[in-house]
Amino acid sequence: MSMNDLLTVKQQEVLHAYLQGDFKTMILTGAVRSGKTFIDNLLFLYELRRVKQQAELENEKHPQYILAGASSGSIYNNVIASLSNQFGIDLRADKHNHYHLYGVDITPVYTKSISGLAGARGFTAYGGYVNEASLANPAVFSEILSRCSKAGSHVIADTNPDAPTHWLKTDYIDNENPDNKTLVFTFTMDDNTFLAPDYVKQKKAQTPTGMFYNREILGLWVSADGLVYQDFDEDRMVIPASQIPNDLHVYCGVDWGFEHKGVITVWGDDDDGNIYLLEEHTSKYKYISYWVQVAKDIQKRYGYNINFWVDSARPDNVSEFQRNDINAINADKARMAGVERVAEFMKLGKFFVVDSAIDQFTSEIYQYVWDENTGEPKKEQDDVMDSMRYAIFNEHKDNDIEFLSSRYI
Repeated sequence: MSMNDLLTVKQQEVLHAYLQGDFKTMILTGAVRSGKTFIDNLLFLYELRRVKQQAELENEKHPQYILAGASSGSIYNNVIASLSNQFGIDLRADKHNHYHLYGVDITPVYTKSISGLAGARGFTAYGGYVNEASLANPAVFSEILSRCSKAGSHVIADTNPDAPTHWLKTDYIDNENPDNKTLVFTFTMDDNTFLAPDYVKQKKAQTPTGMFYNREILGLWVSADGLVYQDFDEDRMVIPASQIPNDLHVYCGVDWGFEHKGVITVWGDDDDGNIYLLEEHTSKYKYISYWVQVAKDIQKRYGYNINFWVDSARPDNVSEFQRNDINAINADKARMAGVERVAEFMKLGKFFVVDSAIDQFTSEIYQYVWDENTGEPKKEQDDVMDSMRYAIFNEHKDNDIEFLSSRYI
């Protein structure tokens, strides 16, 4: 078996650079499913063996190595479980939630918030592995670098792209000072030659046009620009009610409002994976009793067990729905993941709007644009858009584990 049977060309380049050893920080950045995490997990094993050898020379009985990630769950999913699946190495956490391999104490650090500083302080590490580095708090990332002060220590990291103004890009990836001793490798999806060609073709076809495609497929650090839903085609996607299939699975999204628009949208899925906006109810200056009646009327038409995915910002309204036997469920409001899920349906041509349903939908979708400063959609003209996102993202989330996790693999 040759190296080409085990590693892609890009992964071999990374391994060769690692074995040369002339670096302090190595950052692998780029597309989803491009092989970054696999090679970093392999380097993690190399690192632990290196640390064990160095610690023996220094008579250090309990060498520590940092394993960092956004949360304990992401560390387990992306590293611990992957080591078991890929290399047959099963690690079990001790009572301190540390792992142990090759005589090295693997110390977890959670990077998503500033509270992770507490876990990174107070000890000297022989090195570190930072998974999902762009999700890290910059102060925590900096502290990890500071902790890894043993001679010859390395910090390896992987990340998916974000905005070009992101601190990881400007402060580390683009830092050309040779004393910084940072190596950067950029992956595209096509670099992972072990992926099935039909999977790559499908992934490219379903990834929304613009920012999502540039980041997830090409591995580019690009800004969001223009319309959020660039693949919405009014001529093809707005249809008459006569084209609605029978036997739809129906659910709703609810965005509370008063001085700004309140919205309930009604959606239906057919057996072919298409989704349809069946009804839109949009009004200002309406109290909760009005929305209860709207929901009750929807139940009469579509059934009393349908889900209403609601904005959790108004728990009093949620409770009022529930007291009236309306199946109100607090929605996961993850904006970027939700927007991408909706946009994927549009890119695949599986998104339709019944013409008689439209009130403010068309007006909003053409005014729903990216904020260049935040890299997320602007909080303007977004009431129907939020209702749509709550409904579609949450109703399909449990069936899309691969979709949600693949961006970090």
